[in-house]
Amino acid sequence: MKKIFFLSALFSLNAWAAPVNINTADAQTISESLKGIGLKKAEAIIKYRTEQGAFKSLDDLTHVSGIGPKTVEANKADILFSTPGKK
Repeated sequence: MKKIFFLSALFSLNAWAAPVNINTADAQTISESLKGIGLKKAEAIIKYRTEQGAFKSLDDLTHVSGIGPKTVEANKADILFSTPGKK
């Protein structure tokens, strides 16, 4: 029984991930923290913010190739644009 609980907790770890700052996180962190975002899409996010500047809203993410409204909606609670307490 303990093994089942441990394995269940291990596989659901991503569901308990902390929100990610989309403007400062590296591609690996973004891909591990957001649902439906693999390393390639995370790298596209980094490339877009490097070329276009910081993301200011969830809608800005839909301008990244491969990221649509459904992906943004599924992750909106886990996306930060700045560090809490900082502007």
